[in-house]
Amino acid sequence: MPPTPSRPRPRPPRVPQRRAAPPRPARAPYASAPRRRPRWAMRAATTLSVVVLASAGIGHAVVSGLDADIARVDPFKDMKNRPRAGHGMNVLLVGTDGRDRISAQERRQYRLGGQACHCTDTMMIVHVSQDRQRASVVSLPRDSYAELPGHVDQNTGRWHGPHPVKLNAAYAEGGPHLTVRMVEDLTQLKIDHYLEVDFTTFMRTVDVLGGVQICTAEPMKDSYSGLDLAAGTHTLSGGQALQYVRSRHVDGASDLGRMKRQQRFLAALIERATSSQVLLNPMKFRNVALTVLSSVRADQGFHTDELLDLGRAMRNFSPSSSEFTTVPIAQPSYPVNGVGSTVKWDRAKADLLFQSLREDRPLTVRRPRQANPPATVRVAPQQIRVQVENGTGAAGLGKRVDRALAAAGFRTTGAPADVKEPTVRRTVVLYDPRWDRSAKSLAAALPGSELRAAPGQGATLKVIAGSDYRQVRRVRVGDQAQGAAAVVTGDEVLCG
Repeated sequence: MPPTPSRPRPRPPRVPQRRAAPPRPARAPYASAPRRRPRWAMRAATTLSVVVLASAGIGHAVVSGLDADIARVDPFKDMKNRPRAGHGMNVLLVGTDGRDRISAQERRQYRLGGQACHCTDTMMIVHVSQDRQRASVVSLPRDSYAELPGHVDQNTGRWHGPHPVKLNAAYAEGGPHLTVRMVEDLTQLKIDHYLEVDFTTFMRTVDVLGGVQICTAEPMKDSYSGLDLAAGTHTLSGGQALQYVRSRHVDGASDLGRMKRQQRFLAALIERATSSQVLLNPMKFRNVALTVLSSVRADQGFHTDELLDLGRAMRNFSPSSSEFTTVPIAQPSYPVNGVGSTVKWDRAKADLLFQSLREDRPLTVRRPRQANPPATVRVAPQQIRVQVENGTGAAGLGKRVDRALAAAGFRTTGAPADVKEPTVRRTVVLYDPRWDRSAKSLAAALPGSELRAAPGQGATLKVIAGSDYRQVRRVRVGDQAQGAAAVVTGDEVLCG
């Protein structure tokens, strides 16, 4: 028989050959092996980047719809002959005694009984600089003496002629429109926006921020408002904060002391908002904004863009970015027939203060620390106008003196000149005898200078820089009654 052909043996399955991995680079001794970043970390980083880019100033999507929550007023309707606009933004912040949505328990606890008078409890001008790096707050006493212009009562239609009143009467008689008109007449500042806040808004805003820290060196007790704070540091809730800013019987300063406490509290409120990351967190910002705007009243032009602008400005604020003062006062108790005791402004000093706001200049002057203490003077340098002349042959001396005096707070012309005969050895201060106190303040800033009377020269003092000039010495007002109103920055009134 023929042999049976053999079946081919099945071949084993082919195993693909793996290429040899390239040699790993040698690691340094004790170096940890590199790890791949987990996917959740990549996603988180990507999300964070998107959020930062999208809310680099808190975007419109976050605050969309907030306009609908703002109650509108039209304080600028048909206003004519208004002051010329300056630089920066002026907001008239008015606090009223509205308490309609405060519970009965809160009214009892925080001594808010009685009927609201529908009048202004607080009035401030908030100036935000054009570069959005500084806020200047000027308190206007509610009992300030003012002349109410002739106007038609919107409720009765009757004409009221001009007559003296207290400033807070403007709101009672003519609402926001008459209030803005009177403030502009008194200050010659153009008001860009009007914001009105009541007791409810104030309390809820403080609470949504988690309270505000206040410190006091002495116990503070006011039986009228119910304020009772021991010496030390306290974190105030909304109701306690309202007691703090309303108290008028803590000391003998009455309303003027109350305004200082309001300024101190506002500085602490700004510090709380800027340090608690509220303005960097879109949702927190929205929650605060919703709380504030739920019962605020604002002019027709205050919209989302303005809210974002203020939010971006405050993100860059530090406590030292805010400065506070009260309009200069000549008579804290000025009697007026039929009106009572009013607060009369020092017109000349007030005009200088509001001029600084119009020109967008800081109310405080930041000076580098020097070994020599400042000289004490009776007239603030901000009230003294100076023309500088170079009395020597040294090129540029006039400009150096002009800049140094301006840095010390003096109102220099900024246009120094040269004398005809440049042989002056000793620096001279020429002054009209009617401004002798101002001349003494200026001479104190120029150690070794000679005071020389020049009758008829007028209000502008003249400095002729001699070859003995070395530097400008800092000065400070020792008698606030004779100087400009005290100005403090936020970092000067915060705890610690």
